[in-house]
Amino acid sequence: MKFSDGYWLTRDGYDINTPKEAYDHRIDGRSLTVYGPVKAIQKRGDTLDTRMLTVRFSSPLEDVIRVQVFHFKGRIDNKPGFELRMTDVKPLITEDAEALIFQSGSLSVNVYKNGWGYQFSRAGRKLTESSPNSLAYITTEDGRTFMREQLDIGVGETIYGLGERFAAFVKNGQSVDIWNKDGGTSTEQAYKNIPFYLSNRGYGVFVNHPELVSYEIGSEVVSKAQFSVEGESLDYVIIAGGEPKDVLSRYAQLTGKPALPPAWSFGLWLSTSFTTDYSEETVTRFIDGMKERDIPLSVFHFDCFWMKEFEWCNFEWDERFFQQPQAMLSRLKEKGLKICVWINPYIAQKSKLFQEGKENGYFLKNDQGDVWQWDRWQAGMAIVDFTNPKARDWYCSKLEHLLNMGVDCFKTDFGERIPVDAVYFDGSDPEKMHNYYSFLYNKTVFDLLKEKRGEQEAVVFARSATAGCQQFPVHWGGDCFASYDSMAESLRGGLSLSLSGFGFWSHDIGGFESTASADLYKRWTAFGLLSTHSRLHGSESYRVPWLFDEEASDVMRYFVKLKHRLMPYLYAAAYEAHKEGIPVMRAMLLEFPEDRTCDWLDRQYMLGGSLLVAPVFQENGAVSYYLPKGTWTHLLTGKETEGGEWKEEQYGYMGLPLFVRENTLLPLGNVSDRPDYDYLDGVTFCLYHLKDGCSAEQAVYNVNGESMTIRAVRNQNTITVNSTGVQKKWKLILRNHPPVSSVINGAAEALQEGTGIRPKEEQRDVVIFF
Repeated sequence: MKFSDGYWLTRDGYDINTPKEAYDHRIDGRSLTVYGPVKAIQKRGDTLDTRMLTVRFSSPLEDVIRVQVFHFKGRIDNKPGFELRMTDVKPLITEDAEALIFQSGSLSVNVYKNGWGYQFSRAGRKLTESSPNSLAYITTEDGRTFMREQLDIGVGETIYGLGERFAAFVKNGQSVDIWNKDGGTSTEQAYKNIPFYLSNRGYGVFVNHPELVSYEIGSEVVSKAQFSVEGESLDYVIIAGGEPKDVLSRYAQLTGKPALPPAWSFGLWLSTSFTTDYSEETVTRFIDGMKERDIPLSVFHFDCFWMKEFEWCNFEWDERFFQQPQAMLSRLKEKGLKICVWINPYIAQKSKLFQEGKENGYFLKNDQGDVWQWDRWQAGMAIVDFTNPKARDWYCSKLEHLLNMGVDCFKTDFGERIPVDAVYFDGSDPEKMHNYYSFLYNKTVFDLLKEKRGEQEAVVFARSATAGCQQFPVHWGGDCFASYDSMAESLRGGLSLSLSGFGFWSHDIGGFESTASADLYKRWTAFGLLSTHSRLHGSESYRVPWLFDEEASDVMRYFVKLKHRLMPYLYAAAYEAHKEGIPVMRAMLLEFPEDRTCDWLDRQYMLGGSLLVAPVFQENGAVSYYLPKGTWTHLLTGKETEGGEWKEEQYGYMGLPLFVRENTLLPLGNVSDRPDYDYLDGVTFCLYHLKDGCSAEQAVYNVNGESMTIRAVRNQNTITVNSTGVQKKWKLILRNHPPVSSVINGAAEALQEGTGIRPKEEQRDVVIFF
């Protein structure tokens, strides 16, 4: 939201009040409070009839500083609020002649004593600053009030995140409203709005408000990241880190780390699609068709019309097409499949559940006490009130019945079009609940799955989100079109979401709206199966590959099996996301923060820390991509190339730029027909271009908690390999490696077979068994 008219003037109808000096302060053990009147105080009379802002600095985590600004503190703090995980931090509070200094770990804020303003620094290096006239309390002619902050954007500084945004990847120059909307992937609207941005300077800013937060990122004042909220207070958090990954890790520690999705969820999901005709016969035909073509399938998803039209949601199978649903699910599960069904948090008036929900007060109400209803999406639909514990239990009882039938997980669709004129059971502020509703909705379903299926089996396929929803994976990108443009915007959205703290992300392979050409479908297949989660889903047409052409089946088979072989690596990256909050799909700047070219890259990404993926976005197979400095090896061809420059190449449908970073131990599993297997049994570690004086380390985890870590160290022409953890047979391959005279195992207990292997000097690929 913009308040100024150019640099010098204020827009009509607004009055901007900014602190003029740090008039007084108070130190209260672990916080520093500074008082800033909006006019300079030169005599006693100046203290009368004026406004004053109260600014409190505290630290919820080490290297994190919270800033709370108040005009009137007496306002009731209505629910809801984000759940912050705070620790017992003892900050250092000092002062010198020029500033009050509040320090948490390596992060400090210096509050100027003369005049007004404060600067955030890490280890003595400036990160950003609130300059004079940046912090403001704003009033309007119609009685509304706003709090605004402006933080410096330095020369060359770039800003990312703010949720799953499909416009430009770098947010500089954009106006962004944090307000969930069902707008598809081709506008500035977003399903997942997160009030957190990340800077390439090694810090992030989280605005701790679930309601509308309005950002002007270098758009109202080109050198400022501005954010504002309506009301009498502002609460934001500065998070510092040596690298952007450290910032994301601390943000996840503060707002919640992602759960670890079950291994089977990383396999291929196939859907009925949305408005197509389907029955058990159709479903079985598609599943058998995949098996006949040797395309491994892990999950089958039933979309909306598994329930009868006009009755969403009644949570009952449409008996016209599914006469014996439980028997059908048993037959499908005998084929080795997991089952997902579509749900949303709405109850149509024709649903048999409507009257039950109305009588028991389970729905949102209007201010007259009636059920809040409208005709968008479903005729006369009501919205479940998840602030009511009994409503949550009622909703979960319907889902539990489906779980008992054999359903394994749910696609938690919708949750964005939440009214701001509704009344909640617990009195929650409807403005704050608009975005936050997605948290309660997905948490309710995810917690049920944890309770009934176990923590290691819980997974949803969610569309809407707010801060904290990263705890409930997986999220997918929503309604994209069948075009290369939409494929590229989907990737931008996914990378923005990953830089907003979300560890897992998916999208509709081939696009949701309309039907892709065979060419686009095959290109999107490679991209989709090199994402954390992979789903075939559409709107008016089916997405099985042979309906495009038979080569599409070959492409699908190839990349599904490749993903399964990569599962020891992918599951280790998922484990890192779960433990550390580092996303699996990573914008290039996360792994190469020192490379300024990577600041702008939005058509390629790192899958985990070692694999670079650049999807093909052109019909002729041409692709332009950038390799950072170092030696890179193409995973599929073995071709070695030097980085530090842009590359332009052409690829067939069985390939794309997929490169392994130097000094990498890449684990490959020995199973290609399913994603969930024993990753430690017979795993092959491929060692790529280990440089002299460098080391490479890779951990492999199993679902049952077993783990093994391999570490290789090169000292001139000798590579020493150590294995710790669970000991099973494994194999080491030196891929495209500078010649070495010996490979020795430094952990004798790990040696299973083979010892003292000495490859010849001229050998480039050496296989060693342990």
